Amino acid sequence: MGEDLIEQYRIRSEPYYRATGNEIALYEAAYSVRMPLMLKGPTGCGKTRFVEHMAWRLGRPLVTVACNEDMTASDLIGRFLLDAEGTRWQDGPLTLAARHGAICYLDEIVEARQDTVVVIHPLTDTRRALPLEKKGELVRAHPAFQLVISYNPGYQSMMKDLKPSTKQRFGALDFDYPEHGVEAEIVAHESGVSLQLADKLVSIAERARNLKGHGLDEGISTRMLVYAGSLIVQGVDPLAACQMALVRPVSDDPDMRDALDAAVATVF
Repeated sequence: MGEDLIEQYRIRSEPYYRATGNEIALYEAAYSVRMPLMLKGPTGCGKTRFVEHMAWRLGRPLVTVACNEDMTASDLIGRFLLDAEGTRWQDGPLTLAARHGAICYLDEIVEARQDTVVVIHPLTDTRRALPLEKKGELVRAHPAFQLVISYNPGYQSMMKDLKPSTKQRFGALDFDYPEHGVEAEIVAHESGVSLQLADKLVSIAERARNLKGHGLDEGISTRMLVYAGSLIVQGVDPLAACQMALVRPVSDDPDMRDALDAAVATVF
């Protein structure tokens, strides 16, 4: 039953990922010793796609959890449920991954409460075990299990950061938006636009990223460029596509929108 359940998390076809450095080799080395990994970088720069690619490459199921401030330890570990036959235990995603040798990916972990995050500690040191106190069971992690977390350092604050006792249990890989030519290749591949048009979209993003901290909390991401390109492929006018996918989502300030609209008009 458990093996059938974990199979739904197996990635069947290769997710496209364009390496920008030695991150694939470093991940493979970390996985070979089952080192827990922390991926750090801005939103939409490819962290999640990278984990999907590595799970496919390593032939492991990938259990992904989108962390949030309402998430409890039980949401990760599991809980007792009532059904027609009485009370039964249901594993949470972390327990499921640990039992069956999946990669468990906790996305944007700083969004979770610190009292929830600490439940991962026994899985991230030499114990490699997960105590299920409510059930009275100690789950020994499958030899193939690995824990991966991610977050955006740009949103860090004293209230939303990982404790040193958590950080020091992980190796870390830094991610950022790719250099211009590589990012254009990615946008062209993922959206279907020409490389020439993708190049223009990247130019707009680079201008917006220069405004981070000067009116923008976050720049235009690679993901957003793919959205814009996808709209253009569907026949949407490039100016309208950029306004919808690039400008309007990142700012509600009229002056900032005007500045970004002007940058789009200049490029196109």
